[in-house]
Amino acid sequence: MRILVTGGAGFIGSALVRHLILNTSHSVINVDKLTYAGNLESLRPIGNDPRHVFEHLDICDAEGMDRIFAQHRPDTVMHLAAESHVDRSIDGPAAFIQTNMVGTYTLLEAARRHWGTLDAPARAAFRFHHVSTDEVYGDLGADGGLFTESTPYAPSSPYSASKAGSDHLVRAWHRTYGLPVLVSNCSNNYGPYHFPEKLIPLMILNALEGKPLPVYGEGLQVRDWLYVEDHARALLHVVENGTPGRTYNIGGHNEQRNIDVVRAICALLEELAPAATHGRRPYAELITHVTDRPGHDVRYAIDAERIHRELGWTPRETFQTGLRKTVRWYLDHLDWCRHIQNGGYRRERLGVHEAAASPPQ
Repeated sequence: MRILVTGGAGFIGSALVRHLILNTSHSVINVDKLTYAGNLESLRPIGNDPRHVFEHLDICDAEGMDRIFAQHRPDTVMHLAAESHVDRSIDGPAAFIQTNMVGTYTLLEAARRHWGTLDAPARAAFRFHHVSTDEVYGDLGADGGLFTESTPYAPSSPYSASKAGSDHLVRAWHRTYGLPVLVSNCSNNYGPYHFPEKLIPLMILNALEGKPLPVYGEGLQVRDWLYVEDHARALLHVVENGTPGRTYNIGGHNEQRNIDVVRAICALLEELAPAATHGRRPYAELITHVTDRPGHDVRYAIDAERIHRELGWTPRETFQTGLRKTVRWYLDHLDWCRHIQNGGYRRERLGVHEAAASPPQ
């Protein structure tokens, strides 16, 4: 397939692009606006592979997206471009509405116009896969229950509300226009190349620098953690084998309290890079409880039975094995982290080699 991936320089998007290029024969047209969280260094493992073409573009640019579809003629869209940080959405919700809702609308319309130009077999094979989050379902509360594909939406933050809105748009384009869509809602991702503002990399890097490890409230919020490379495999399962109009929840079967995640990181760091060797106090002593986030959901947990039963996907990593791989990766890639923290990766974007004139074959 020729797969158009939006947000392919982001955390999950780059993991997906790496997986597609390294493990399949598919070609990728990678569209990314390169906001602060988009990092072309995350694509270095695929180098200059001719099956990967990068296009520096905002999905809200309707004319630009029409050009992408006309030039590259994708068979499939995998839509991951999104603003995704809850705290940032509380401070500035407008960007989330613009990218997550207006951008998704713009992409849907460009895809629909392209789909209308295809012959009958290509129209039947075309897929628009929208990648979303479990946060659209809201808060499970502390006791029991799992999010299923039929759980009512009850978003709590501007971020999750904008993603809920985009989910509804995608389903409406299927119901109204017949566009063959797929929707997946995933739990918290973690793993290599994660932007340092997120919980796990922030804790790793702060600990190594002897800085406080800020934990919201008592840290009792529960999340289901999904290793990002497991998620990339799941997304490919959905786009290759999923039923149009269907939703698939993707989870790691790894519920953890935030405070326990931080403590586990501290324990792994003491094993792999002991604080005492740097003349510092134990990492766990850096844990600092801070005022909780407004509207902070207590618990998310995914029921991933449908994708297992219908498509045969299960995660390969437990939280313990995935977290060890993640901590090890950050220890081995501190130069990458520093390049993110000092903004060097953004200053180098003027040297980006833009896409070739013809699509990958």
